[in-house]
Formats: sequence, C-alpha cells, structure tokens
Amino acid sequence: MPQHTFILNGQKVTVDAPDGLRLLWVLRDILGLTGPKYGCGLDVCKACTCHINGKAFNPCSVPISDIKPADEITTIEGLADRKTGALHPMQQAWLDFDVAQCGYCQPGQIMAAIAKVKQARAAGHEPGDADFDEIRNICRCGTYFRIREAIKSAAKQM
Repeated sequence: MPQHTFILNGQKVTVDAPDGLRLLWVLRDILGLTGPKYGCGLDVCKACTCHINGKAFNPCSVPISDIKPADEITTIEGLADRKTGALHPMQQAWLDFDVAQCGYCQPGQIMAAIAKVKQARAAGHEPGDADFDEIRNICRCGTYFRIREAIKSAAKQM
C-alpha cells in the first residue's frame, strides 16, 4: 500500500492508504480526527472544511495522492493553542454567540470563517457582508445570523 506524508495540525504524519482514498477518510478513519464531518462527499455542503496551506478546502473531494509532503493540513482539532489549550478566537466567538444548534456543520463553518477573514485581509479590507455571502457552508439549523455575528466578533481578535 502506498505511503503518504504531509503535515497535519503542525505534526508530520505518514499514512498507508490507497492513492484514490479521499483525504476526509484518511483524516477520519485512519488518523481518528472526527472534527471534519462527512456530509455529502461531493464538495457541496462543506461540513468537512479544513485548511490546506492556510486556505479553505474540502477534503471529501481530494484524493490523498494529491497531498504533497510539504502540504500543511489544519483541521478544527488543530486550532486551539498547543501550549495553553486556549481556543482560537473564532471557536470562542462560536461559544459566545451560541451559534451551534445541532452543531454538525460547525467545525466546517469555523474553518471557512477563519479562511475568509484571512482572505479579506489579504485583499486589504476587513471582512463584511459581501465576504460572508461567499461562504457556502450549509447549516441546516439556519443559524446564519449568529454565524455572521460570531465572525465579526472573532475578526476583531484575530
């Protein structure tokens, strides 16, 4: 079986997995990280959103063979401060604004929100409604207003 090496939440990992296996299943079934959720498996719902090299992506649509040794994958499990355990400001804002109802989509929502704040700032502006409209993660509970308020709050701390 082929071996694949990459950086996961700051640590180099090597896994034995078939080349065609989607990264989501490597993360969940082989490495035991259940933060990225399986929703649709078609890159539509975005419940599995993680970061690759600092940008949002959906591991349900990426075969492990596309991941290179220098690629840095960050999941929701990798956001908290490794030394203190303090939550990332976006995670804390989710709690402060009581965003989650069922909570299933929330790891993907948080990862997408962090990437969107970084993208807006890289473009030279603070994130606003036009940026939030580009976030395509689906929340079946409909907490979109609270999601936006949490993002605005967390952006001030990031």
